[in-house]
Amino acid sequence: MKKLINDPQNVVAESVEGFVLAHADIVTKHDDPLFVSRVGGAVQGKVGLVSGGGSGHEPLHAGFIGVGMLDAAVPGAMFTSPTPDQIAPALQAADGGAGVLAIVKNYTGDVLNFETGAELADAEGVEVATVIVNDDVAVENSTWTAGRRGVAGTVLVEKIAGAAAERGDDLASVTAVAQRVIDNVRTMGVALTACTVPHAGKPSFDLPEDEIEIGIGIHGEPGRHRIPLSSADEITTTLLDAVADDLALAAGEKVLLLVNGMGGTPASELYIVYRQARALLEARGAQVARSLVGNYTTSLEMQGASVTVLRLDDELTGLWDAPVHTAALRW
Repeated sequence: MKKLINDPQNVVAESVEGFVLAHADIVTKHDDPLFVSRVGGAVQGKVGLVSGGGSGHEPLHAGFIGVGMLDAAVPGAMFTSPTPDQIAPALQAADGGAGVLAIVKNYTGDVLNFETGAELADAEGVEVATVIVNDDVAVENSTWTAGRRGVAGTVLVEKIAGAAAERGDDLASVTAVAQRVIDNVRTMGVALTACTVPHAGKPSFDLPEDEIEIGIGIHGEPGRHRIPLSSADEITTTLLDAVADDLALAAGEKVLLLVNGMGGTPASELYIVYRQARALLEARGAQVARSLVGNYTTSLEMQGASVTVLRLDDELTGLWDAPVHTAALRW
């Protein structure tokens, strides 16, 4: 295992420390328990947004703290849910008096721990609403979750709900917008290689050089099936067709297309995937109104990508276009 680390047990703490030092104008770090929040504290009168989960998916989630997105993020150990005693103070720190929305990816540990964290915060007078992101069409159930997993679509939920909160929507309205994104977003991914969790010291699964895993999860969970390595266009077609069919995409609809890298795939290859995904959407009669390409929800150094499609309406498009200033997303 070759990695730029010191002690495998300190990877998360040292990474978060470096991240906060690099972006001290946007975020601040809290210790014991560890979480990251928007610099300057909660914005009074604004609904707070909090997310989190296991580390290893950077820039998700701390990279999306800032104006127009999250107010706090809770990093767990590598590929492991944060604990309730981390989550509760993060929810409290994000509360500006208008309540807090917790955006939770659908993994059993995350769901249970955020539920407990919300109960602890509620006991301290914080009103917490929760949405569960479950955009992965690859499987209905896995080792990690009951139902569909939350993957790259989480970024779109955080951005659009964050814009709704920033414009002054109340908690019920922000929650409804977030749920509307969840209801209209789908994702599917592929792995070309496995990743290596630092404290494990070996790849999370075996994948021969001439095979790929279709429908992989962001923790290395198994997907729909393993197939021989094929061309980028063929792989992209498999991913996009599954997403568009599940979304029941109709001709004339406007969409946002996100091609997300898993951490080890060059941008040049992600744009090849985008090229084919866009062509397939346009062949279906859909209009790609907005696009995003890059590493936003990663799986350490895994080589691979995911394709996400969000059905847009005028309000969601406006909220996507609204100003955002975070470490990983800004315009």
